[in-house]
Amino acid sequence: MTSTHIDVNLVDFGVLGAWMDEQGLPGGEITGASPVLGGTQNVMIRFERGGVPYILRRPPRHQRAKSNEVLRREARVLGVLRDTPVAAPRLIAAQTASEPVFYLMEPVDGFNPTTGLPPLHAGDPAIRFRMGLEAAGALAELGRVPAATLPGFGRPEGFLERQVPRWMAELDSYGKLDGYPGPDIPGLAETAEWLERNRPASFTPGIMHGDYHLANLMFANDGPRVAAIVDWEMCTIGDPLLDLGWLLATWNADHIQGLPSAREITAYYAELSERDLSSIDWYTVLACFKLGIVLEGTHARSFAGKAPKDIGDLLHATTLALFDRARSIRNMTV
Repeated sequence: MTSTHIDVNLVDFGVLGAWMDEQGLPGGEITGASPVLGGTQNVMIRFERGGVPYILRRPPRHQRAKSNEVLRREARVLGVLRDTPVAAPRLIAAQTASEPVFYLMEPVDGFNPTTGLPPLHAGDPAIRFRMGLEAAGALAELGRVPAATLPGFGRPEGFLERQVPRWMAELDSYGKLDGYPGPDIPGLAETAEWLERNRPASFTPGIMHGDYHLANLMFANDGPRVAAIVDWEMCTIGDPLLDLGWLLATWNADHIQGLPSAREITAYYAELSERDLSSIDWYTVLACFKLGIVLEGTHARSFAGKAPKDIGDLLHATTLALFDRARSIRNMTV
């Protein structure tokens, strides 16, 4: 999903229509083009052609260094997931040979719970409780897709061993930003040391979403089912239990009254998965560590005038809360 100012003129609909003809898609005039608003860097535009609705996803006007490669990866993953039970947007066709890369997918009939609940869900606590379980269930389904379906995608070898050095290096790189005094994050070194000392010895590689939390889930309008996991920009082959750790690290059952506890969604995931959850606290701490460092990047950029100060301060507070959560988990883990 996209930023709030989307120019549909980014797309040459004549060229798009010709390309769609080449793909054997229904012909006719492209109508009803409008932006799909949301929270990520890429552009999504809804339109219809030949009575069929589509969502087009492409890079923004001012592309990031890896914008096209990210979309190539997304399209490849969605193409694999199309033939599985995983709740992912259904890929229709992708143009990955030239740039800008784009792809077409079916619109998702659903809503995101972080922006509000429909009357059915708002009025039924049993549905809200089940929504939390379904979030875990959809993730367990993703974790069942064999890594072998995406050969050469990501670097699963040494994935866990790379995590702490990779993100400490990311944090160090913020020191290049003018005015940033360096990270003031209580528990940073202790968390890094704990993660290295308690790292699981092995894992079974699988497809990771990479940013799995409620804001990236669409739920069905008629019940608690997850209609789609969206925003696959961070997808890779790694350890799927880090996705569960990410969900737990960001879980706030108080945000939507009636959601299950983190313990309950972990137990539900365990019922549906053959993965060993004995180290799930480690994955949750790693998620707190990684996400906290990512958010600290905006705080650092705010010192250099590259991000609003109020946003930087807010995200720094979130980083501190994540490290505080990590410390609480560490203290409870023997």
